[in-house]
Amino acid sequence: MEAKQRPRHGEERRSPATDSSGGGGGEEYDPWTAWLYKPRTISVLLVGACLLIWASGALDPEGAAAHSSVTSIKRGVWAMIAVFLAYCTLQAPSTILIRPHPAVWRLVHGLAVVYLVALTFLLFQNRDDARQFMKHLHPDLGVELPERSYGADCRLYVPENPKNKFINIYETLFDEFVVAHILGWWGKAVMIRNQLLLWVLSIGFELMELTFRHMLPNFNECWWDSIILDILICNWFGIWAGMHTVRYFDGKTYEWVGLSRQRSIMGKVKRSLSQFTPAQWDKDQWHPFMGPLRFIQVLFLCVVFMTVELNTFFLKFCLWIPPRNPLVVYRLILWWLIAIPTIREYNSYLQDSKPVKKVGAFCWLSLAICIVELLICMKFGHGLFHDPMPTWLIIFWSSVGIALVIFLLSWSWRSHQRFRRKQL
Repeated sequence: MEAKQRPRHGEERRSPATDSSGGGGGEEYDPWTAWLYKPRTISVLLVGACLLIWASGALDPEGAAAHSSVTSIKRGVWAMIAVFLAYCTLQAPSTILIRPHPAVWRLVHGLAVVYLVALTFLLFQNRDDARQFMKHLHPDLGVELPERSYGADCRLYVPENPKNKFINIYETLFDEFVVAHILGWWGKAVMIRNQLLLWVLSIGFELMELTFRHMLPNFNECWWDSIILDILICNWFGIWAGMHTVRYFDGKTYEWVGLSRQRSIMGKVKRSLSQFTPAQWDKDQWHPFMGPLRFIQVLFLCVVFMTVELNTFFLKFCLWIPPRNPLVVYRLILWWLIAIPTIREYNSYLQDSKPVKKVGAFCWLSLAICIVELLICMKFGHGLFHDPMPTWLIIFWSSVGIALVIFLLSWSWRSHQRFRRKQL
C-alpha cells in the first residue's frame, strides 16, 4: 500500500477512488461518514459476546436444557456460522472492490467459505441422507418432485384447447425462467463487458441444454423456445441492456465528493445511492485472440461459467429442489456476489505481466465451489440417468475437441515460428 502524504497548504485533502482502506472519494475523511471507516473490532467483539451469552443460555443452563437436542444443534450451527462471518467482516483481508464498503466484500468472502464447507459436508453423505438433510434448510424439501418438460408439445397453435389456442407459447412466455434469463444475462454483461464472450456463453449454454436433454427433462425444449425465446429475445435483451449499462459507466466522469459537501438534499441522496455504484470503471481487456495461451485462459472462463449454470439444474434435480424454492434464489444471489470480484480478479490476473503471479482469493474460491458442486452432481446423479448419450452427440463433441486441439497446436506452432524469425 502506498503511503499517504499530507496535503500541502491550500490543497484539498482527497483520497484516490481506488484506496483499499476506504470507500473512495475521501469517504474516510468526510466528517459525516468517517465513523464507517474506523475499526470497531473490540466493540463488536463485546457486543457479540453478549449476544452469545443471551442466545446460548450460558447464564441459564436449566432454561437452555429445555430445548430439544435437534433445536440445540441447529442453533449451535447457525451461531457458529454467525461468529465466522463476523470474524471475516472485521478481520479478513480486503478485496479489490471497495464499494459500497470493503466490509461488505469481506462478508461475501466469508459466505463463500461457508458455502464451500457446507458443500464439502454434503459431498460425504449418501444421496438419500443428503435429500433428507435438505429438510433442515427448508421444510418443503426432501420430497420427490416431477421435473417439467418444455418439449412435450412443440405446437405453436393448439386448436383443441378451449381456453387458449396458443397455450404453449403463453405458458413458456410467463414461466419464471424468462425473467431469470433476462436478469441473468444483464448481470453477466455488466461483469464480463465483452459482447463476443457473452454470445459465446449464450450459444454455448444452449448447446449444453441440447447435450444433456436426455438426462434432464428440464432441458427438453422446443426449437422455437431455445432459438427464438432464449437466444434471440431473452438473452439478446439481457445482453443489450447490460452492455448499455457498461457504456454508461464507461463514459461517466468519476469525481467523488464527500456527503457533507453536498449542498442540497437531493445531492446527498444521490451521493448516498452512488455509494452502491463502482468507485471507478475498469475496462476489461480479454483479448482472446492475442495468443494460444490467452485463448485457453478465456475459454477456461467460459467453461467454468457454463459448468456453474449446469450445476444449478443438476443440483435441484438430484436433491429434489423445486425451481421456485428460496434456496435456488439464495444460491444464485450468492454466486452473483461471488462472481463480481472473481471476474475482476481473473481479468487483473490475465493483464498482469509479472512472470510469477497467483490468482486472487475469490478466483480460488469460485473454482473450488464449482468443482465440489460438480462432484456432488456426479455422486448423487449416479444411477439416476438411464438413457445413454445419443451417438450423434458423441461424434459431434469428439469432432469439436479434435478440431480445437489441432487448431491450438497449429496456432502455437505458427506463433513459435514467428517468434524464432524475430530472434534472428
